[in-house]
Amino acid sequence: MIKKQLLCCSAVLLLVLLSKLYAYRVATNTETSALPHDSLSQGEILQDDIADIRNTPYFASLNFADENLPLGDKQIERKMMRYLKEYSYTKRRSHVLHHKALHALPKVAAILRQHGIPEDFKYIPLVESGLVSGTTSHRGASGYWQFMPGTARAFGLRVDSEVDERQHIEKSTAAAARYIKALYNEFNSWTLVAAAFNIGEGNLRRIIDRQREDNYFRLKLNRETGSYVYKLISVKEIIENPAAHGYRKNHLLAAATNEESQQQNKL
Repeated sequence: MIKKQLLCCSAVLLLVLLSKLYAYRVATNTETSALPHDSLSQGEILQDDIADIRNTPYFASLNFADENLPLGDKQIERKMMRYLKEYSYTKRRSHVLHHKALHALPKVAAILRQHGIPEDFKYIPLVESGLVSGTTSHRGASGYWQFMPGTARAFGLRVDSEVDERQHIEKSTAAAARYIKALYNEFNSWTLVAAAFNIGEGNLRRIIDRQREDNYFRLKLNRETGSYVYKLISVKEIIENPAAHGYRKNHLLAAATNEESQQQNKL
């Protein structure tokens, strides 16, 4: 009889504990879901399904040169999420890129400001060349901004057998600023300017005229140009909000120490 009573009491006690645990978990989940997404770490947001974050303040804030994504289009939103995840620390491990950006981007931004160009364009060299001079594509584009020789000369750079000013960060940035301003005069949209920088103004104009569409996000473009602005926004996000995308100060410190060690070895 006593054993039966003990078993009965144990069962009741177990049920009480389970009910309290369930109530606690429900309350915790309710509190978490009630929090605005911008109060969560970005890493948590980016692991969520697109359906859970597409209407959050964070997602609505994504933009390039103050031109926002057209919200409500699931295809556009999924594409943006794909590139944000692709450029996260867990995928890229690009702490060296952060270290280079720390030193080079203020200089680039200052030159762009002098020409009235939105600072978001400073991320183009990160996407185009990784801020590495001497990088040359198979088509002949070279330097920090990956200028073609003809375009570089047209906007004031010397490119010949002796000198290639595409490899000079200040001079090439000033030329890029002049080119970007000329593109804006034609397209009147900073996202279209970025697309034209990638594909060429003539090519972009023909696409716009043929499709009768002048919103970058809704244009049907080749894979490289169609992902270009998404990449710029993603790079902007990981540089401006590194901790939110998985980067930590110790990563940057390790990159700086590694670079300093490499320079000393070269001496």
